[in-house]
Formats: sequence, structure tokens, C-alpha cells
Amino acid sequence: MRFESTRRAGGPALFSEALMRGVAPDGGLYVPSVWPRFEARDAPEDLAAFAAALLRPFMDEDPLADVLPEITAEAFTFTAPLKSLDRDTKVLELFHGPTGAFKDFGARFLAACMARVSRENDQVLHILVATSGDTGGAVASAFYRRPGVRVSILYPKGMVSPAQERQLTGWGANVQAFAVRGAFDDCQRLVKEAFADASLREAFTLSSANSINVARLLPQMSYLAAASLAIWNERGVPASFVIPSGNLGHATACVWAKRIGLPIDQIVLAHNANRTMPDFLDTGEWRPRETIPTLASAMDVGNPSNGERLRHLYPELAELRGVVTAHVIDDDAIRKRIRIGWDEHGQAWCPHTAAAAEAHARHTRGGANPGAWVIAATAHAIKFPEIVEPIIGQTIARPAWLELPDGGVAQDIEPRLDALRAALL
Repeated sequence: MRFESTRRAGGPALFSEALMRGVAPDGGLYVPSVWPRFEARDAPEDLAAFAAALLRPFMDEDPLADVLPEITAEAFTFTAPLKSLDRDTKVLELFHGPTGAFKDFGARFLAACMARVSRENDQVLHILVATSGDTGGAVASAFYRRPGVRVSILYPKGMVSPAQERQLTGWGANVQAFAVRGAFDDCQRLVKEAFADASLREAFTLSSANSINVARLLPQMSYLAAASLAIWNERGVPASFVIPSGNLGHATACVWAKRIGLPIDQIVLAHNANRTMPDFLDTGEWRPRETIPTLASAMDVGNPSNGERLRHLYPELAELRGVVTAHVIDDDAIRKRIRIGWDEHGQAWCPHTAAAAEAHARHTRGGANPGAWVIAATAHAIKFPEIVEPIIGQTIARPAWLELPDGGVAQDIEPRLDALRAALL
């Protein structure tokens, strides 16, 4: 298996090469050059073993292929339970990892892969990661105190929740946080500019842990695929998913799972006021814009990177419209859906999960779009108590497994490459 750039100018790369580069030499994002077909229809009992089988074709001929079962066993040490909401709807709980967010799956897989490649190459790796909240905490946890790895996290100052900020700044050791005086899109732009900067490339062996790295997306297919097979075995119909969407990495993983043959029907994207993708589906014009802060802060992305992967896979707009649908959910609707989730189902939903639940309600209203639906619950509500607790009138208990370090100190920087370069050097 080889991976190619979405911009087609960079040469093909094996999985390990794409993993370590993060971004293709031409600035594009790596995508599979061919699409394997996954034929299994039995629901997996063990997610780690299933992930190894699912991902094996993507690592064919790669040095990591022989240790893939070892990698997934190290990364997937927690579950992704499917819980029934009503007769036709289930919630896929993706927040049982150490930082309480779905990003734990991809970050821990990425760390396990990179640790093995770095050890073979005897190199010190510098990970740059931009985060709108959850990615940075998951990456910090996954790489914390790993030898031969340094992590620099860029997050938008004042635009993450207090719990998220603790998970970004509270580690120390080989993890450093930078509070960028701007939005997530500024953080993401700085990471991309850093990869293109000659002085930083000379000083460091750089790689990325954002969803621009293909090794973040591939493992995220695993639990979506497993959930689709569980529903297929239970009901004999393909599953439809509702995905809270910001940088479109999670959405891309679901599209890829459908592309390789998993029994997936509709894919509905739940966006907040940052509506670049919904507007693109409506008009055919890709028009990034300034980020708008919302309650669902991890989805506050005005220029979603993975839109490039989706447009590469489906260059004709009609094709993409046949695969994904998008709804725009405002803050008032998120608040109301959090309350409904508690009153009617006894579930405390984070703002992102509530956005997905609201999108599902709109998409299926009046009996429209029947089928077996899965709402992706992407973060534990404990990460947003200042939003959720006043709405439901309850204190959210902290799970025993959640890592929530004491808050640390981030270094403030301006959203300019020269500021980041000076801080890193």
C-alpha cells in the first residue's frame, strides 16, 4: 500500500513515511492510493484485534505491519460501547479513554506507531499539534514521558474549556503548551507553516499529530466499522451515523469506512455556527472564513483541513452530496438538546454530542430518513461542566479513569510564524 498527496505532486509513501512526515512534501494531505475492500460482516468481540485486521491492508509492505496487532493492543485498552437511546437510535460512547474524548483512539495509535519508528531510526521526534480542545490533551497523554519525543501543543487562548486547558498545560516533562492569541485556524496555519520553514526543519525532525496525519484517521475507522457491524448483525441493515464535525477528521474516517465496504448508509455531519462545510455542500464553493466561538468549542473551525481529503475523494460535488449531509446547530439548540438528553434519556451530553443529537432529531423528524442511527458521543460532559451542569441542574461526577492533571502554565505567543519559531528554538 502506498499513500499519495491530495495535491498529487508529492511522490508515493509507505505508511511509516506518511506517518512521520505528517504532511506531504507538496503541502497536501496523504490519502490511500488504492482502496482495499473489507468483506467481514461478523461483529468483533475485541476492538484491538478487529482494528489490526481492518488496518492491515493499509500497512501492507510497511515495516510496522508485523507489529500491528501489538500496536492496536497497546492503543485500544478501553471500550467504545453502543447504548440504545430508542428503538432506532444508539449512542456510540467514544469518551472512555484517558482524556475523555474520541481523540484518545487516534492519538494513542499514533504514539505507539511513532515510538516504534523513532526507536528504529534512533531519532528525536518533535510533534507539533494544533488543537481546538480535545486533540491536544489526547496527544499529550499519549506521548507523555515517551523517550525520544517532544510535544508542542498550540491552542487558541481563551477558547477552550477550563478542563481542556488543564489537559493541555498540566503535563510538563516533554510536553509544552503554547496559548496562541488567535483562533484554532491560526494554530493550524502555524503548524503547516512550521513544516514548510527551512530553519525549523533543520533544527528538528518534525511531525504532526493532528488529523492532517493519516495515522490519526485510520484507527478512527475501527470503532465506526465495529459499530456498523454490530448493527448489521443485530438488525440486518446498514448503520447511519451522525458525526459532530469541526476539522472534518472524524467525518473523513467515517467516509473512508464506508468507502472500503463497511455496512454504512447515511453520514450526517453536525456543525455549529462555523459552517464552511455545510455551505460548500449547498453552493459548491469552498469559502473558509473567520472562526466563530460557540459552546461546542472543539468544532470551532473556519477552515477545516480534511475538507481537502473529502474533495479529493469526491471531486464532483454531486458525488459528495450523495455520501454526506450537513446540519448547522446553533448554541440555543445545543442548550435545549442537552436538557432533552437529560430529561428524556438520563444522559449528560457534552455540547458536541448534543449538536449531533439535535442534527439527528432534525434529520429524522416526522419519520424522515428511517433506519438504524448511531450518534457519535465524542467527549464526556465532565470536560464542560460550566456549560452542562447549569442546564441539567446536576453536578457531573468525574469518572475514575479520567486523567485531569492540575493546570500548568502555557507560553503566550502571537499567531505568527516568527513568534512560534522563536519559542521553539
